[in-house]
Amino acid sequence: MNIPHRFLFLLTAILAFSVAPADPFVFAGEGTSVAEKVSPDPDTPPAATLSGEEIAGKETAGRMEAGGEKTEAEGEEEAEEEKARKIDTALRDDAECTFCHEEEDSPALLKIGRTKHGVVADKRTPTCTNCHGKSRAHLRTPEGQERPKPDIIYPRRSLNVPPDAVIDRDFGQFGIARSSVDAMNGACLACHRESRLTFWSGSAHATQDVACTSCHELHTDHDRVTEPGGQPKVCFGCHKSQRTLFNRPSHHPVPEGQMVCSDCHNPHGSAGPKSLRGDSVNETCYRCHMEKRGPFVHMHPPVMEDCRICHNPHGTTVADLLISRPPFLCQECHSDTAHRGQVAGLPGGRTTNSVLIGSAARGCLKCHTNIHGSNSTENSTSSGRFRR
Repeated sequence: MNIPHRFLFLLTAILAFSVAPADPFVFAGEGTSVAEKVSPDPDTPPAATLSGEEIAGKETAGRMEAGGEKTEAEGEEEAEEEKARKIDTALRDDAECTFCHEEEDSPALLKIGRTKHGVVADKRTPTCTNCHGKSRAHLRTPEGQERPKPDIIYPRRSLNVPPDAVIDRDFGQFGIARSSVDAMNGACLACHRESRLTFWSGSAHATQDVACTSCHELHTDHDRVTEPGGQPKVCFGCHKSQRTLFNRPSHHPVPEGQMVCSDCHNPHGSAGPKSLRGDSVNETCYRCHMEKRGPFVHMHPPVMEDCRICHNPHGTTVADLLISRPPFLCQECHSDTAHRGQVAGLPGGRTTNSVLIGSAARGCLKCHTNIHGSNSTENSTSSGRFRR
């Protein structure tokens, strides 16, 4: 039977649509949709079938996933920071401090590693917190906020400060922030308890609120107060009258660097007067001038009593540190009536008469050479005393 061509065409079209896939985007001979080719996730349905809310949800989930990766990176960075906080730089257990006060930012502070306080092999050496306190608020303040000062603050020192300004700086005239003197000294005395500090609590420096750091410098390998050329400058910052005396012609060789103030004085206190090393002025002088100690057959009472009766140890304008020239010095005690001499004075005119010449060019020491004491058997109770 002949089927009309029109009927055959209709039947073919019906059969073709009945076997076609539901996805209208499938091409002949291919099993993958266009949406699947575009989507990076094979589990994600085609974009054509997603609603607006579903697409927004996917975007939000993507942002959350990216945010999670950032948090993980921050965690790794924090772990590295914590690891760096455990690496010591100069002192024992200083890692938490040197994490911020590193060599590039605070090179001056790390010089303490070159001092006795930085000998890490010595278990007696301190850490940062031994001197500055625990300072938890200073350590734990988040970045970006104003960081409070450590628990114990010391006045900042500088080698460039002129001697005249030292006393003003150390006693707060410049408005430098610092802790109380008791707090600063307490940190030092917690370790330094040696015998030379026995008299510190009653010393002149302690009672005048002088801190250890007023003289000593810790974060440097050159503590001026321990050096022959630097110690006098530190002392002269407060003791200005003694600096003036040392500029006089006759003085102990302190400005020349052959002596220092601590050769005679103990700045941490002593049992003697004026913080002297010896129990008395004479005992301190005898440490160097042993030949003046005696005992002698003929003793000179002023020598036995106090060397300062005749001498000024810091400096004078007269030779041998004498406070005045002989015979004026001698006649402060020896009157002209008890001695075969004359009242100090100058002749009234040209004369060779010994009575009229007076004391011109006639020093007592020209005859009494051993004025500190003599063992001569030729000496008598008369004017022959203290001769050779």
